[in-house]
Amino acid sequence: MLAKGTSPIIAVPIMLFALCFLGYILYNHHWAFVVLAIIFTFLSCMGLWFFRDPYRKIGHGVVSAADGIVSHVKRSKDGKAVTISVFMNVHNVHVNRAPWAGKVARSVHHPGGHIPAYEHNAAKNEHQVTELITDLGTVRIVQIAGTVARRIVPYIKKGDRLEKGERIGIIRLGSRVDVTLPASRIKVRVSKGQKVLAGETTIATVIGAAGTSPKEV
Repeated sequence: MLAKGTSPIIAVPIMLFALCFLGYILYNHHWAFVVLAIIFTFLSCMGLWFFRDPYRKIGHGVVSAADGIVSHVKRSKDGKAVTISVFMNVHNVHVNRAPWAGKVARSVHHPGGHIPAYEHNAAKNEHQVTELITDLGTVRIVQIAGTVARRIVPYIKKGDRLEKGERIGIIRLGSRVDVTLPASRIKVRVSKGQKVLAGETTIATVIGAAGTSPKEV
């Protein structure tokens, strides 16, 4: 399945391939059109790979919002929140998903720079901030553009109700996604360097009402 919002990008090399094929027929099978056709075929295949959107079986608990590697797990200074950051490489699926069900309280785009997403100052990059009102409290998702990723395409808007694992947008060609959760309600289940899949990998389990044992959701 092709990710929403990427069809125009994929269409360009496919159309150029078709023009090369036509040129090959009209201009006496000139070898230059064969070379160009091979190049555009390669670009088309790469585009289909980069912008794939595979089926995911939604996991238990709070799920990862992005494919990639956990770059850090950090508590806020007051200890009330935990942020789990996932670094997305160019070979990862670029579609992001809701880590938990809830209502979109806000989803705001912020312009900024394009330094490498793994650096500390990457929070100043172009980014999209989405806040969900959930039964856990406020869940914050920040999609951060990087050096290669130049466009964040949201699929959602304020007022939307999301199911866990539902697609929320795409960062074209990777970058980073931060998920901030209420620390008192969850137990983190991932660590730095761990590989995760959006919608599938459990990044946290929910602490039960008694505050002792996590329950699988």
